[in-house]
Amino acid sequence: MPDPADPAPVLARISSDAASLHQALHFLPAERGASASTLAARLTDAQDLAGTALRLFLTLSRQTTRPCPPDLLLLHRVAQIAKAAQDAAAELTAALARAVENQRRQAAATSRRVVLIGPTPQQFIESATDLVDRIPALCDAVSRDRPQSPCR
Repeated sequence: MPDPADPAPVLARISSDAASLHQALHFLPAERGASASTLAARLTDAQDLAGTALRLFLTLSRQTTRPCPPDLLLLHRVAQIAKAAQDAAAELTAALARAVENQRRQAAATSRRVVLIGPTPQQFIESATDLVDRIPALCDAVSRDRPQSPCR
């Protein structure tokens, strides 16, 4: 059974999942856009990533009754990981909504020309990709900053 005081295995999984999600987002079809179901699947992946980071945050925060600076730094970094994953999920939600709206407008158009306003789904996906790309570096920072001995 993994040691609940050691975040390394969870951080390694988060980092690996983030790298996989980054790869999947990077190869989504560009101009014609990804299908709504593909976007929804990547959105779910980002939400799962955020959930894992938040569960780690809760576990670590419960272990620190009187946090010292290294503990607070650890919690801060894990919170940054969760935020990056949640922000990526929000960008993917916007991409999904925009893609469905664009499809609806095109289907309802009486002429061949449809004017689409605002960022494209691909721009939201690129933003999500950038956010997910930060997560492995944040995980590495947690491992690097982790104190060798607890400060209790």
